[in-house]
Amino acid sequence: MVFTFRAALWLWEARSSRYWMVSLPPDAADDITALPSEPRGFGSVKVEVTLGRTVWRTSVFPSDETYMLPVKRAVLTAEGVEDGAEIELAVRVLT
Repeated sequence: MVFTFRAALWLWEARSSRYWMVSLPPDAADDITALPSEPRGFGSVKVEVTLGRTVWRTSVFPSDETYMLPVKRAVLTAEGVEDGAEIELAVRVLT
């Protein structure tokens, strides 16, 4: 299952940490929620993400009515993406 979409980066701050995140579109979140899966920490789901030429594996995490996708600073730097920019991603759910 692969989702391709555009979304704006937003900053999530927790304690002394800061992470750039993207919210998945509601239809993608609904499809992911409907997948049968083993319970994982924080309700996370393993994914493979493509931004430009950069591909990496991470997890998405449930939040409100969607999932949050963390985007590493190294990925943003490699792709020349500025903080808060709108980006195009492909997210593949790993089963």
